[in-house]
Amino acid sequence: MAADTSWTFDPGAVVLIGVLGGAYVARWRRVRQAHPGFRGRREAPTWALVSYLAGILALVVALVSPVDRLAEQAFTMHMVQHVLLLDIAPIALICGLTKVILRPVTHRLQRVEESAGLLSHPVFAIALYVGLMWAWHVPALYDAALAHPLIHIGEHVCFMSAGLLYWWHLLGPIRSRHRLTEMGAVVYMLSTKLLVGLLGIGLTFAPEPLYAFYQHQAPIWGLTPTEDESLAGGLMAFEQSVVMGIALVWLFVNALTASDAAEQRSERYAAR
Repeated sequence: MAADTSWTFDPGAVVLIGVLGGAYVARWRRVRQAHPGFRGRREAPTWALVSYLAGILALVVALVSPVDRLAEQAFTMHMVQHVLLLDIAPIALICGLTKVILRPVTHRLQRVEESAGLLSHPVFAIALYVGLMWAWHVPALYDAALAHPLIHIGEHVCFMSAGLLYWWHLLGPIRSRHRLTEMGAVVYMLSTKLLVGLLGIGLTFAPEPLYAFYQHQAPIWGLTPTEDESLAGGLMAFEQSVVMGIALVWLFVNALTASDAAEQRSERYAAR
């Protein structure tokens, strides 16, 4: 059967993407105009704009492009959609933020963190990220999301929210009350990605299809339901491994940089 590769253009998704992109670009330009020259390039760098727009593009691919339509026909494409919402888009969006760009909402975010209590702790972010990923892959809930549009929207909201909270603890530019140490960040990353990776491995080697919805769909690209599920699980495990590897390298480089900076400060104080 030929795959349906039409664009969806869901009004809710289009409006959300437009608001997120428009608000950021307007703020980025205001910071540049308020701080001309080198300071403006430092407070609102071009790479931040590129990163944020890459996150917007990831949302377009996940929610508007043919990926959204294909997710209803193949488990593998639904997994691509989840990866974009859970990791790729949140990482790119958060990396596009700086302290100055966020200044109008910094105090509000800090008050939200204070009032959230334990919900703002990194351990909660781990539990939410892993728990939602496992829960939404329970066959009954997964099939319900595919069969009912409102539940499917709820699934997307859960993944995007969990991804933003999880990556905020690692990449957010605002100093948190629960700031992760270098070793804490490594444990944070390893524990999460390994637990989600295990889910991917389980899907890869499942002896029979777990999801009735895809068993009743006409196969596309010559994939049987078992092959489709195995490919989707492999994609999940591979993506978690790659993201974990890149993040660990980044954490290691940051730790070395911080160590060198601390050593240089100590030498300057000793010289004085």
